[in-house]
Amino acid sequence: MPRRLPPLPALRLFEAAGRLCSFKLAAAELSLTPSAVSHGIVSLERALGVDLFVRGPRGLDLTPEGADYLLYVSEALSLIAAGTQRLPAGRGARGVYISCAPTLAARWLLPRLAAFRARWPDVAITLDTSPRQVGFPADGFDFAIRMSRSDVSAGNWMRLFGEQLIPVCSPTYLDGLARAQDGAVDLAAAALIHVDPAGEDWQAWFDRTKQPAPDGGAMAGGLHVDTIELAFQAAAQGLGVALGRRPLVDPDLDAGALIALDLPPLQAQTAYWLVSSDAVQRRTELLAFRDWLLGQAGAAAP
Repeated sequence: MPRRLPPLPALRLFEAAGRLCSFKLAAAELSLTPSAVSHGIVSLERALGVDLFVRGPRGLDLTPEGADYLLYVSEALSLIAAGTQRLPAGRGARGVYISCAPTLAARWLLPRLAAFRARWPDVAITLDTSPRQVGFPADGFDFAIRMSRSDVSAGNWMRLFGEQLIPVCSPTYLDGLARAQDGAVDLAAAALIHVDPAGEDWQAWFDRTKQPAPDGGAMAGGLHVDTIELAFQAAAQGLGVALGRRPLVDPDLDAGALIALDLPPLQAQTAYWLVSSDAVQRRTELLAFRDWLLGQAGAAAP
């Protein structure tokens, strides 16, 4: 049975007018006249048999039916735009679109991308670090790297690596923490650097390593930040002790900006996962990137 489709050119007019609630603004955006937009909307309403707008002296409003229809039309046009963007720009042009958290992108993925580009120089990489949910295929991404507990096992999810949590601080700050009598580190005297959005932070480390925790006031004090990157930077500047997350903290440890304290490490319950779109199986460059990334992760993590 053939699909019932409206006049497709008119959908673009409707989406712009519905989003802007103005024929005049829609016309300016589409480089048309307001009259052309208005006539196109009228033709669409006649084809559908439904009023999409209320035209009143105070302006333009969507009808309830129009508001509901706009959701579908906007999503459909977004899918078309994403699919069009993914078409090769020229013969042989290819690209990989990745969504990834900023700290992981800067500290783990970017330093490794040169090796991939050396093997696949014609493959363009687009890396998006905005903190939002990714929908496949509507958002146009091929891969998303996300944190989740290790019981996730959907078909398009592949585990990359977990994190090992270790207390870290600057060499100078460590000098002030060592007890005079035995040189052991006294965390009760330390300012703890907390990452507030983190699912596993100091409370989890104290609970699961059975280390003596500071009292409630000391535990809640210290410095609170909203990203792992800020916690590492604060610790490197001598503001306290942070929970280093290996392998993300490894560059600071290797450079000597941070030192791992002689305290028990903790294996995080969450891990980084590679989530793939269905298009991966159909494109050679996507399969190559996935296999390369899994190989990099295999050498990186517990």
